[in-house]
Amino acid sequence: MANAGLQLLGFILAFLGWIGCIVSTALPQWKIYSYAGDNIVTAQAIYEGLWMSCVSQSTGQIQCKVFDSLLNLSSTLQATRALMVIGILLGLIAIFVATIGMKCMKCLEDDEVQKMRMAVIGGVIFLIAGLAVLVATSWYGNRIVQEFYDPMTPVNARYEFGQALFTGWAAASLCLLGGALLCCSCPRKTTSYPTPRPYPKPAPSSGKDYV
Repeated sequence: MANAGLQLLGFILAFLGWIGCIVSTALPQWKIYSYAGDNIVTAQAIYEGLWMSCVSQSTGQIQCKVFDSLLNLSSTLQATRALMVIGILLGLIAIFVATIGMKCMKCLEDDEVQKMRMAVIGGVIFLIAGLAVLVATSWYGNRIVQEFYDPMTPVNARYEFGQALFTGWAAASLCLLGGALLCCSCPRKTTSYPTPRPYPKPAPSSGKDYV
């Protein structure tokens, strides 16, 4: 029963992490304009995401521009896009696979070992998806730090971490934690002992053997 609860907890955490990956990918606040140093605080906020750049006015009006050319994007942005999409697709596959292996489901009830293996496979896929998202967000964040401290970068062109980046880190952590818990439901190997060979029963002695 405890193993079933641990399995369910891992699935819920991984599922929440997968939802967080989708939210992080869709949000445009991957990096926000920095007002550190001599930058003048204006009545607008500038931020960029994986798919668009936006400007938010103090009046509440938001203007966004979608990145038109794929080839005109930086290699870091292209790689981050690809890794986030791969992580989302892998998470979707992991959900279906892990659902089959859940003890609360009716699938594969006749084969308990195969059912538990499906849950472990789903956990492994969740781990791979979490690693893909973690690499994507860390790579993008490292690029922001390099550009921020680069003396060649103009002061008015420096950015800081946005909310979507923190959401991606949290989502990757949930996917990794949930996948690890699902992998804990690995079936234990049972030690099989050879069946003892029955000894031949002695033939019953008849009274004719005695004189």
